[in-house]
Amino acid sequence: MKKTLILFASLIGAGTLFAATAPYPLKVCLVTGEELGSMGKPVVKVYDEQEIKFCCKSCIKKFEADPAKYLAKLK
Repeated sequence: MKKTLILFASLIGAGTLFAATAPYPLKVCLVTGEELGSMGKPVVKVYDEQEIKFCCKSCIKKFEADPAKYLAKLK
């Protein structure tokens, strides 16, 4: 019984970690407009349940400085 409760609690916790995210619809970096993959493997982050892809790590800092500006490009 104890193992069952632990497993159940683990599954509930895992479900919250993997909440549904909206897929990234573009083939370019949200910040620079560069084609994804042009600077190596794209960097993927989730922001407010929206998957975001960047051409490189340095774009994350620019995005985080003004997310609304960049998220507007997805609409």
